[in-house]
Amino acid sequence: MNAKEVRNLSEQEIEKQVRDTRAQLLHLRLRKQSGQVETPSELRALRRDIARMETILKERAVAAAK
Repeated sequence: MNAKEVRNLSEQEIEKQVRDTRAQLLHLRLRKQSGQVETPSELRALRRDIARMETILKERAVAAAK
């Protein structure tokens, strides 16, 4: 999910996406431990997606505080 797509979502939708992505990351980490991950780059992509969404939420919070 790129930044443009995230910016079109509401704050509640972004928070839900963050929770879902964190759950995906957890399951992927568990699968990695058992050796069932085909593409290890998925872990990095999920972490970056989470960071991107949290950054946009933070930007909105700062903008609302002004």
